[in-house]
Amino acid sequence: MLDQPQVVELPYQRDSVVFFTALKSLPDPIWLDSCQPMSQQGRYDILSAAPHSRITTRGDITTIVRHGDTSQSQEDPFRLLEQLLPTPCEAAVLDGEALPFCGGALGYFGYDLGRRLESIPAHAEADLSLPDMHFGLYSWAVISDHQRQKSVLVAQPEVDTRPVLARLTALHDLKLILEYDSKSLNISDFEGCSDKQHYFQKFDTIQKHILEGDCYQVNFAQRFSATYQGDPLAGYLALRAQLPSPFAGYVPLENGALLCLSPERFIACDDGIATTSPIKGTIARGRTPEEDKKHQVTLSNSDKDRAENLMIVDLLRNDLSKTCREVKTPTLFELQSFANVHHLVSTITGRLRPGVSSLDVLRAAFPGGSITGAPKVRAMSIIDELEPYRRGPYCGSLGYISTCGRMDSNIAIRTVICDQGRMHCYGGGGIVADSDAESEYQESITKVALLLRTLEREFGRL
Repeated sequence: MLDQPQVVELPYQRDSVVFFTALKSLPDPIWLDSCQPMSQQGRYDILSAAPHSRITTRGDITTIVRHGDTSQSQEDPFRLLEQLLPTPCEAAVLDGEALPFCGGALGYFGYDLGRRLESIPAHAEADLSLPDMHFGLYSWAVISDHQRQKSVLVAQPEVDTRPVLARLTALHDLKLILEYDSKSLNISDFEGCSDKQHYFQKFDTIQKHILEGDCYQVNFAQRFSATYQGDPLAGYLALRAQLPSPFAGYVPLENGALLCLSPERFIACDDGIATTSPIKGTIARGRTPEEDKKHQVTLSNSDKDRAENLMIVDLLRNDLSKTCREVKTPTLFELQSFANVHHLVSTITGRLRPGVSSLDVLRAAFPGGSITGAPKVRAMSIIDELEPYRRGPYCGSLGYISTCGRMDSNIAIRTVICDQGRMHCYGGGGIVADSDAESEYQESITKVALLLRTLEREFGRL
């Protein structure tokens, strides 16, 4: 019989920033955030700190720090992470329903970890210091279930929960709520890594590859960068207020932080079922209700956007088929609306084959097809030739792998990477045969314009 995790109910917090206030001074805090109460699309927040082990990958080397001992390996980092996961346990249960996390791994897989899975050229400059993979192994977590309006501390059976409970209780008694201080962060204006002329030249190169039959779609991105001084958390709090997203997260790192406002799920696994929900097809929100409705109709009826979405659905159906059976597509081209854009979203599901773990499913589909193109490996090669800098965490995946077998992960888009005094934000889109260069260029800016404007408006003093 598997061990049963501890579940201690806490005073419910609709905004989990209150809990992060209590935990942020501990080692390696992490916050997987559904952006309640600003967004109503997500259900759970998961927060933790002070992991007992850490695993990071840079290039071919994976470093494991476990209970103070450090080791290195050149083996498959996905396999090393799976080996590091604690002994499986029962799901934590609240009011008769399983909670998503009861201890395990929290962190991110960077896009360039895909180089360990496929042979990709190395043209793009690797100018970021952040790891290609960064996970902590956590034995407890604070979880808020916003559907049931309950918050709990979940812990492995052997954990002494009293120090964490004392920290959380003291914070609640004081009714402290962290609000960002605009003076705690200074940011210069963002500048793109190329102008429109260079973008159009690269667009033409992609079109040539498509016409020659090398690929059907390439997800091409441009990077915007700024310098900064101060606390990136202030930037995250300002962004989540303006662009609340169901798969958001904040990860402090050694040389910076990850500020993720993603609307897109990558892979979730629960009770033997894998689910992926790719986004393909985007249009800006309208300035008036009438214009906004018109934009929704335009996107929903766009043959180009539906074809682009279907290409990625086919790719992800193939990826899931590597580890799953009964692969189905319950929804196609569902319209979803966010603060700055409307998207077309499809959903693909599959039942895990015997002996397959949730991490096996993610590995077989990594990186996500919605941010590479089709065929995936050829599209990734073209991306590396045309984008001047490696993507790092952008277009990777932030999420959790629980010891109860459950997993959820996002596609790390709408993401600001803070690294060594620089902020980087990428905007991209899928280019197909009938794409228009001007429209694609504007879409890549539209997707991140609200992020850049918010940071410049609130903190632009350098």
